[in-house]
Amino acid sequence: MNPKSVNRIATTVINSLVGVVVALLVLLISYILVTGLPHMSLDFLLSPSQSYQAGGGIRDQLFNSIYLVILTLIISFPIALGAGIYLAEYAPKNWIVDVIRTLIEVLSSLPSVVVGLFAYLVFVIKFQVGFSIISGAVALTIFNLPLLTRNIEDSIKSVPDFQMQGALALGLSKWTTIIKIIFPSAIPGIITGIILSSGRIFGEAAALIYTSGQSAPVLNYANWNPFSPDSFLNPMRPAETLAVHIWKVNSEGITPDANAISSGASAVLILVIILFNFFAHWIGKKLYKKFTVGEVK
Repeated sequence: MNPKSVNRIATTVINSLVGVVVALLVLLISYILVTGLPHMSLDFLLSPSQSYQAGGGIRDQLFNSIYLVILTLIISFPIALGAGIYLAEYAPKNWIVDVIRTLIEVLSSLPSVVVGLFAYLVFVIKFQVGFSIISGAVALTIFNLPLLTRNIEDSIKSVPDFQMQGALALGLSKWTTIIKIIFPSAIPGIITGIILSSGRIFGEAAALIYTSGQSAPVLNYANWNPFSPDSFLNPMRPAETLAVHIWKVNSEGITPDANAISSGASAVLILVIILFNFFAHWIGKKLYKKFTVGEVK
């Protein structure tokens, strides 16, 4: 067969497959937004949820999701940063490091429900932490740590080798070179990975059902003391997130407007995740220009 014809056929097949994937994503997102946006309003976002009456909102669930993302990143980022720097710059090329990389890959492929059950048995039951935000944050740290570590490692490795070699030739230590030269150059990729992982954390549900719980106690937003039981900043309280709320309303919700609440909350969840992704790409380009093009000028 003519090579040009083969190339044309292959290109057509590839474009068709990409079109199918894009069409499925557009249809799914469009359906969620079309059914959910009519139920979204400022009152819906700022009102507490209702267990039995109609007209409830998602205020506390939305805050719990954001709080959980922040707490998870506070726990996971320092660990992932240290592991990523070690694997990129210090790890020797031997079978032990290969095993570590394999374990990271295995951990990143674990279903979130398995991670949730593990965290439930260890933290909720064994250490008697109970259903709490901190238990959910630890579960999401286990769930998110491999991907964040790999992102940081790849971002550091993407920095050209001549920067390290030039700094070492000038007499700088390896650690100083990493902190002062390599890490700033890798910041755009690291920030992008953090934002994308935040979107993944925000939409997680299975692991949180067993750790942060399915209850949404009324929060006192005027109490900033994190050690107070009714404070909205208390990490030891149970916290139903937005994704868990959607699952709960669909599975066992008895409010008269359960379908409307579920559709509206799903639209909010999708919009937030889309914003996370767009913001990640936007800030990644901005930081890349700042740390590369700006320095050249």
